[in-house]
Amino acid sequence: MKAGIIGLGLIGGSMAVDLRRRGFAEEILGVEAEPVNAAAALKIGLVDEVVDMEECIRRSDVVIVAVPAGQAVNLLPEVLDSFGEGSGSKVVVDVCSTKEQLAAAVASHPLRRRYVSTHPMAGTEYSGPWAAMAGLFDGHACIICDPEESDADAVKMAEAIYDVLNMRVIYMNSSAHDVHAAYVSHISHVTSFALALTVLEKEKDEKHIFDLASGGFSSTVRLAKSSPDMWTPILSQNRDNVLHVMDTYIEKMQAFRKAIESRDEDAVRGLIEDANRIRRIIR
Repeated sequence: MKAGIIGLGLIGGSMAVDLRRRGFAEEILGVEAEPVNAAAALKIGLVDEVVDMEECIRRSDVVIVAVPAGQAVNLLPEVLDSFGEGSGSKVVVDVCSTKEQLAAAVASHPLRRRYVSTHPMAGTEYSGPWAAMAGLFDGHACIICDPEESDADAVKMAEAIYDVLNMRVIYMNSSAHDVHAAYVSHISHVTSFALALTVLEKEKDEKHIFDLASGGFSSTVRLAKSSPDMWTPILSQNRDNVLHVMDTYIEKMQAFRKAIESRDEDAVRGLIEDANRIRRIIR
């Protein structure tokens, strides 16, 4: 098995680490547009070679597209174009956090069925090849979207990849994925970005804020370190769903504000107790 990975950042690099370490691929080829990142990925051994995209596709059995969602919309059709007629069993898999626009971008492509839409729900706030780590995906969920639109053997290839990465696979359509991702991932990042901006604004006058910051603050604002190159296109592509979740979030913030402003401790307690129900879902 030869695997090609386009984009050697946190996700692509971490996949390379475990796909090699766990025996899935005997050779891993990388494509990376940023020369510094390409050199780093090669030096630290994420890939065997860094090549151009055309060579990577020609030599690989499976191609993993691990670039930001904004780039993937244009890149996926190009990858399928490069497969060409008679490409046999080649498969392309993407790992982007939004799916509807990607699905639309390749919907009419003659080789659409060689593409499998996936989203491994794992990551950190760091980016680049230096952030790649073994075991990043262990125990997390991976969503395979629109499996009926892909050939059975292509889906099996994707399932094999995520089995090696120790992920549990969930199936849903692209539209449902984007709705759920807005609730469980995208709003968390927007909230963290906003909190960081709020504290940074206040810190201009209150120099001790960061001196007093403890684990609670650090864990809440951790996501604010995430890459703008990654998250700008995600929030743009999933705009409608994210806006809907933001409106609901703002309503809840306003409810807290009203209760606190009026010194209504019963209302504050009620809101907190309602929020505590999340314990049933997340332990």
